[in-house]
Amino acid sequence: MFSHNRTLAVVVLAAAVAALAARPAHAQSDRIQRILRDTPLIDGHNDVPENIAGRFKGHLDAIDFSAGTTTLSPPMHTDIPRLRAGGVGGQFWSVWVSPQVPGAEAVQAAFDQIDLVKRLVDRYPETFEFAGTADDIVRIHKAGKIASLIGLEGGHSINDSLATLREMYRAGARYMTLTHWSNNNWADAATDAPRHGGLTAFGVMVILEMNRLGMLVDLSHVSEQTMNTVLDVTRAPVIFSHSSARAINGHPRNVPDAVLKRVAANGGIVMVNFSPDFVSEAARAYYADIEAETARLKDLMPGDPAEVEKGLAAWKAAHPEVKATLRQVADHIDHIRKVAGVDHVGLGSDFDGISRVPAGLEDVSRYPDLLEELARRGYSDDDLRKVAGLNILRVMKQAEAVAARLQQGTRPNDARIGEVDKR
Repeated sequence: MFSHNRTLAVVVLAAAVAALAARPAHAQSDRIQRILRDTPLIDGHNDVPENIAGRFKGHLDAIDFSAGTTTLSPPMHTDIPRLRAGGVGGQFWSVWVSPQVPGAEAVQAAFDQIDLVKRLVDRYPETFEFAGTADDIVRIHKAGKIASLIGLEGGHSINDSLATLREMYRAGARYMTLTHWSNNNWADAATDAPRHGGLTAFGVMVILEMNRLGMLVDLSHVSEQTMNTVLDVTRAPVIFSHSSARAINGHPRNVPDAVLKRVAANGGIVMVNFSPDFVSEAARAYYADIEAETARLKDLMPGDPAEVEKGLAAWKAAHPEVKATLRQVADHIDHIRKVAGVDHVGLGSDFDGISRVPAGLEDVSRYPDLLEELARRGYSDDDLRKVAGLNILRVMKQAEAVAARLQQGTRPNDARIGEVDKR
């Protein structure tokens, strides 16, 4: 009898412990859902336009964004059901053209992708609405839709023309990433040999014209010297639309602490990237080893791709993949919060522009899981609202206010690069 009672007590106790353990997770989920109902979660960087342009030549009929994109090979990270599941309230759709595309061709390719974004929004009007201002985002979110904005990734796409920059803004681009992987004619990239010492004189004019327009200056992809030069001259807050903390992962695409402190003083924001290469130092080393092994095998077996693939498969079997995790992404948010403050951090996933994702952040449906992790780390409701979207809304409003002042007394700059940068 005693044994039976003891067993029963153990079962009851175990059930009670399990119930208590389950309750906080459920309550946490309710808390996150409540926050996302009244605060738009805004992602700073998603490469769906380039993905569709590259894989389907811009043909929207090739996919059904409302039914889902998980059956594609390879699957996409983004579609309407998963955007809804992720509580997304605003999305900057990235317009990216390879830096290898020259001059006027890059301009046309960028405008083609801007058109693609607008066609995507028009095709699903019950879900998306185009936004141009911070107030637009708030209004659209309150209406139950996803505010859609455009970010231009790579200053080479304006073909060294301030007039083209202005037309990109009129077409809807609300930020421009100054470089991509390579330097352009007026700004240095993080992943190229320094050429300009940051910005040229024309590059400074680009920044000031962006300030006048109200176009956010995006410092993802630029060199540290470019970051500092921009922070010296800009009159509006800057953004990093998809970068992480260099103190945790040493990739030059990430933001060093000294710059984080300057971003705080500037009023800007760093929107944390989910790419494992920029999140986990161990994952970055692993993928670098894969690239080195691939190059070695190609040297050993030139002209025999089947044997190269076979050798690489054997290498991978002997070296299990190192994955980044959701918790490590949260570590970057924590670090930026510690150095710059909670007012200066946001989310910039890089979904559909990356081939690998962290465990736990596989697609756009998983943002609430990241916010729950931050909540477990002690973030208040106000903190979570700031990270989710209020910080980037504040930055946009400040940039809009700067533009309104500058437009009162400053005319559009009609300088040409050859008149300013003497070669």
